[in-house]
Amino acid sequence: MIGKSVPRVDAYEKVTGRAKFTDDMILDKCLVAKVYHARIGNGIVKSIDTSEAEALDGVVKVVTFKDVPNHCYPTPGHPWSVELAHQDVADRNILTGRIRYYGDDIAAVVAEDEVTAARALRLIKVEYEEYPVEIHPRKSMWGSRPPIHLDKKDNVLARSNFFIGNVEQGFEDSETVIKRSYKTPIVQHCHIENPISYAYLDKGRVVIVTSTQIPHIVRRVVGQALGIPWGKVRVIKPYIGGGFGNKQDVLYEPLNAFLTMQVGGRVVKLDVSREETFCNTRTRHSIEYDLKAGVDKQGRLVAKDMMSISNQGAYASHGHAIAANGLTAWRLQYACPNIRGEAYTVYTNTPVAGAMRAYGIPQAAFVIECFMDDIAHEIGMDPLEFRRKNLIQGYYEDAYLKPIAANTNGIFECLEKGAEYIHWDEKRKAYAEQTGDIRRGVGMSLFSYKTGVWPISLEIAGARMSLNQDGSVQLQIGATEIGQGADTVFSQMAAETLHMDVEDIHIQTVQDTDVTPFDTGAYASRQSFVTGTAVRECAELLLEKILAYAKTLLPEETRALSLDHGWIFAGEDHAISLENLALESYYSLTNSSVITAETSKQVKKNTLATGCCFVEVEVDIKLGKIKILDIVNVHDSGKLLNPQLAEMQVHGGMSMGMGYGLSEQLILDEKTGRPLNGTLLDYKLMTTMDTPDLKADFVELDDPMGPYGNKALGEPPAIPGAPAIRNAVLHATGVAFNENPLTPQRLIKGFKEAGLI
Repeated sequence: MIGKSVPRVDAYEKVTGRAKFTDDMILDKCLVAKVYHARIGNGIVKSIDTSEAEALDGVVKVVTFKDVPNHCYPTPGHPWSVELAHQDVADRNILTGRIRYYGDDIAAVVAEDEVTAARALRLIKVEYEEYPVEIHPRKSMWGSRPPIHLDKKDNVLARSNFFIGNVEQGFEDSETVIKRSYKTPIVQHCHIENPISYAYLDKGRVVIVTSTQIPHIVRRVVGQALGIPWGKVRVIKPYIGGGFGNKQDVLYEPLNAFLTMQVGGRVVKLDVSREETFCNTRTRHSIEYDLKAGVDKQGRLVAKDMMSISNQGAYASHGHAIAANGLTAWRLQYACPNIRGEAYTVYTNTPVAGAMRAYGIPQAAFVIECFMDDIAHEIGMDPLEFRRKNLIQGYYEDAYLKPIAANTNGIFECLEKGAEYIHWDEKRKAYAEQTGDIRRGVGMSLFSYKTGVWPISLEIAGARMSLNQDGSVQLQIGATEIGQGADTVFSQMAAETLHMDVEDIHIQTVQDTDVTPFDTGAYASRQSFVTGTAVRECAELLLEKILAYAKTLLPEETRALSLDHGWIFAGEDHAISLENLALESYYSLTNSSVITAETSKQVKKNTLATGCCFVEVEVDIKLGKIKILDIVNVHDSGKLLNPQLAEMQVHGGMSMGMGYGLSEQLILDEKTGRPLNGTLLDYKLMTTMDTPDLKADFVELDDPMGPYGNKALGEPPAIPGAPAIRNAVLHATGVAFNENPLTPQRLIKGFKEAGLI
């Protein structure tokens, strides 16, 4: 079953509308909650008057920051640690009177219906004491009065650095030294389903049904936020309409749990609008970079230095992990004896930044790959040749995190495929000396990406399997299907190891923390690697138990047994159907023993996936318009578990990468920090009209670390598109843009400065 394009196991339910998402499951006559958001970007609430709202007919309860537990809790979807030094920053309250960004959560209304709740919000009166707003991290890190969080006087959440070799000596020994600064934007995930949950009490326990990537982590964080034992919280995750990392954070589930406790355990629905999703959930970090590199006469890197400043926004969320992950990328792929890196993550008065697909690597890859092209341009070398000259070949491992390694490294094969597809050599020459307003160019970029979070954080996953009476298998996992096809791949894994058909594997899509095995969730491109390891081990254990039971049903002299598509064979003379064996295991009067297997697996390994993007663009200089003519992603993600699903993943990621490169940016008001384009009308996503035919290709190398030779694929497709587009524009026009997205306004400005307009 592994390596086959098996149809998605959830396809029929989704295309027919039978799949039940959170909003489809909400009970009749539920109460509706809405949140009152701050109308300033920094300050405190001097007074709040909720009397008129409380008096409105249909309002059941109004709560403010004065009513919630006053202790702080963390929100990111990271595994918990028993070691204090490895725990996430706890800087969030369910509601707050200390406003840290425009839209901060001050109060909430629970009403009989949505209209009444919305009317009640308008009746709440708030008086503020305002402080200056700072939305730029380079300025914020010099401190503010008062600081955004009292324990961080300089507003620096965290910092980290590393040193390899002697960087200053390396620069002295270099033939050419190049410096550049770059900046990446704030963007939003724009998943179709907004964050939504409903909560109620059942036998004294809080039950939350929510659209989340991390149900087991939500359970823990809600317990921490409310100050109650974690076992008194139950989280159920139905089908989910996308997340891309936004739902790898605990968003409004703690507030929803608190609200149901305030209204006697009645069902409370807390849905958020698209505008609230833009402002009040999570965004991708905007990061500013200063880079410096030295090369020798042959164009080989001698020394390189990176300093990055990450805009965290108002609360810690995933915090410094993003900038630190990008700093790790500075060490990987390109051979260099002298490397230095330093990263800062800074609080500002902007919407909170958290996890987003590829976790800091789209930012780092944008600046690194733009920088590699800029170096090549400076020394007059073809950028593909420059990369080939400097890339590490074969096996390599991270100098600081030894378990992170490229056990298989197909980057050169990826480059060869991509260059051949785009006709690199011919078009680099053909487009070299262009004039006129319409010009074409080809560009490329590459990346490497970890598979999971070990050794930085815990990797653990669980799986449970039961043999049904008809010989089929029930599969339960804590890992979450969020649209990426995980349930299909896990079913294939189980079928592969059990020598069964996928149709005979029944996987449970809904996760329930009371029932499903513990798993930290969908993030870090980890599930097929980490949870896949648990699924394989569980299937092997179930197979062992099936064959052991079969020995009790077959003649004593038969010992070498095998299971193959519903039949257990003992040599050529004896066989028993799996269905008959299952019936015996359930109902035998003398030997009844239901066959089940369960495992919880801590995975202490990691491996690097690699890949590249090649793109051809047409640039209209006077209009400031870029048209993508052709684009290809080539990935080394180990063995493909399901080629059709793999291509689907790559196409989706390419779309996000193109949007990151060309149009997506959350624009904030300089004075207040208020989002100015926080709607799907004003925030410019790629549409089908903007998207060319997408080409995905693969280099399949059987990676020894993956349970089935596989490694990361979920996030990597979103990484290389933006820098490849930028580099193609550089080739077409000779103008280097050091900030994305390449909007018409930014292009026109750059072309004017370069004298092309």
